[in-house]
Amino acid sequence: MIPLQSVALLFVAAGGLAVVLARDIVRQAILFSIYGFALVVLFLVFQAPDVALSALVVSGIAYPLVLVAAIARVREQQRRERK
Repeated sequence: MIPLQSVALLFVAAGGLAVVLARDIVRQAILFSIYGFALVVLFLVFQAPDVALSALVVSGIAYPLVLVAAIARVREQQRRERK
């Protein structure tokens, strides 16, 4: 295993740990996006550009956007119910 692959694996492991340890749901969504970018780098290092492109679209962009939009909608509904 070349050193670049080791660094990419450590970066992915650290990103996954950060996502798991995050308490706030919005912070967790942001960290999950960073974790997704780490996976993209990992897939590129291991020479899988097609998988990297899929991971970029899904875990790096689409999933965090949907999650943050859902959180915002739930919080808005909770504010309306309190009034």
